[in-house]
Amino acid sequence: MSNKRDYYEVLGVDKNASEADIKKAFKKMARKYHPDLNPDKKQEAEAKFKEVNEAYEVLSDAQKKAQYDQFGHAAFDGSAGGGAGGFGGFGGGDAGGFGDIFDMFFGGGGRGSRRPGPERGSDLRYDLEISFEEAAFGKEAELSVPRTEECKSCHGSGAAAGTHPEECPQCHGSGQVQYAQNTPFGRMVNARTCERCSGTGKIIKTPCKDCGGKGTKRVTRKINVKIPAGVDNGSRIRVTGEGEAGIRGGGPGDLYVYIFVKTHKLFQRDGADVLCEVPISFVQAALGDKVEVPTLDGKVELTIPAGIQSGKVLRLKGAGIPFLRGQGRGDQHVRVKVLTPQKLNARQKELLQQFAAESGDNVNPEQTSWTDMLKKFFQ
Repeated sequence: MSNKRDYYEVLGVDKNASEADIKKAFKKMARKYHPDLNPDKKQEAEAKFKEVNEAYEVLSDAQKKAQYDQFGHAAFDGSAGGGAGGFGGFGGGDAGGFGDIFDMFFGGGGRGSRRPGPERGSDLRYDLEISFEEAAFGKEAELSVPRTEECKSCHGSGAAAGTHPEECPQCHGSGQVQYAQNTPFGRMVNARTCERCSGTGKIIKTPCKDCGGKGTKRVTRKINVKIPAGVDNGSRIRVTGEGEAGIRGGGPGDLYVYIFVKTHKLFQRDGADVLCEVPISFVQAALGDKVEVPTLDGKVELTIPAGIQSGKVLRLKGAGIPFLRGQGRGDQHVRVKVLTPQKLNARQKELLQQFAAESGDNVNPEQTSWTDMLKKFFQ
């Protein structure tokens, strides 16, 4: 009488299980007991893995399954261990099932391997510092960009003029080298990248003198970039196809220009609006006046209303930053700063004291209101 466990029990399915259920159970058990995934219990895992393989080899084959259902393990006495054990047993039955497991654990190297195809070039970054005015109105900038380009002498092949790359004799153009490996479950064939051709499948016997066989050269290229009006600090401009050269026929990457705007001595920015501060004298604030105010378009005359308070903001409509996407411009906001007179002479002090005496509590209505609130607070 055989000491082997029931095959249905091994896979955890019942006798009425479909082919899909059996295959699904096999994948689950194969993952669970694969020796490489059980390094601490490798010997026990090897035995379980072999048992799972053997059960699947029988139950995945309709004829063998029928014999097993009728006679049990006796149907395969003398042949079950050899035919179903080891990796060699995966060759029969449902070959697709083994292919999935092989790809899962060994990266698919044993079948369908291909040498690398075209590869797009890397993107490049260029940090560009511009002035406040240039950010507002835009500019045309010429950039010096170091990058790799396709060698003009060999047109990217890497081979000298009059020659061409040849098929690698080691991998025969596949870019992969197969090798056999003995495992507890039999002899397994795997594949790795060919070291001689680095997976390209080609070798260059006579390298191009200009690029040394690389197919690309390091150059510094002058590139004109249009900076649109209204860009702000941190804006990013994409220049298509001006990045690093691709390899094996792949297209070039892109160039990304990051904008950094210098601080301005007079202006600050808030979105599309411009902020600035204009100092005026005590007399101008009290009596009103017309003062010159700087803007991005030059000086303009701004009317200061009589009695204006320090910190009051006046607006110059349409004197701000052009909108980045769309027509029109923001506004300029002018904050008034009233300067307090300093280093007064005796006559000036006398006049101010006279002014205060004549004005009484009516010097400043806001101050009167504040004084009244203080009196109520301390009562």
